[in-house]
Amino acid sequence: MAERMSGTARRAQVRDIAAREFAAHGLHGASTEAIAREAGITQAYVFRMFGTKKALFLELVRGAFERLSDAMRDAGEGRSGLEALSAMGTRYFDSLADQTGLLLQLQGFAACGDPEVGDAVRACFARLWDTTEGGTGLEPLTVKSFLAFGMLLNATAAMDVEHVDAAWADGVRTRVQSGLFAHITSETNR
Repeated sequence: MAERMSGTARRAQVRDIAAREFAAHGLHGASTEAIAREAGITQAYVFRMFGTKKALFLELVRGAFERLSDAMRDAGEGRSGLEALSAMGTRYFDSLADQTGLLLQLQGFAACGDPEVGDAVRACFARLWDTTEGGTGLEPLTVKSFLAFGMLLNATAAMDVEHVDAAWADGVRTRVQSGLFAHITSETNR
C-alpha cells in the first residue's frame, strides 16, 4: 500500500517516476500502469492527477525544455553577444548531466507526429530560440548554428557517448568554444 503523503508530494513523486518512464520509452511505449505500480498507487489515481497519459507526457516535456531555457537565460543575464553565448553554452553543456531531461526533449521531438505534441514541442523550441536570440542579440544564423551544436550534445548524451571508447566519440566530445560562432554570420554565409 502507498505511504501517506500530501497531494503535492505525491504529484512530485509520480512526475519523477513518469519522467524516467517516458524518457526511456516515449509517449507510446511508456506504461501508466508501471508508473502507478512504482508509486504504489492505482492507475486511476495517475489519471485523476494528470488527466491523460499525453497530458502527463506534455507536462514533463515542457518542464524539460523550460529548465534548459531558464538556465540559459539566467546564464546570459547581464551579458550580450558572444559573451552571453559562451555563458549559455557552458550552462547548456552542464545540463547534459540531466540525462532524463534531455531524453524527454528527444522523446518530445520523436512524438511530433501527434499534432498536439508537435504544437507543444514547437512552442518549447521557439522559447529556446527566443531565449538564445534575445539573450545574445546575435543574428539568426549564429543562433541556428549554436542550437544545432546543442541538439548534437543532446543526441550524444542520449547515446551515453561519455563512456564510448572510439575515435568518433572523442571527436564528438570536443568542447566547442564560443569563438567558433564569431564567423557564422549572414555575411559569411553568402
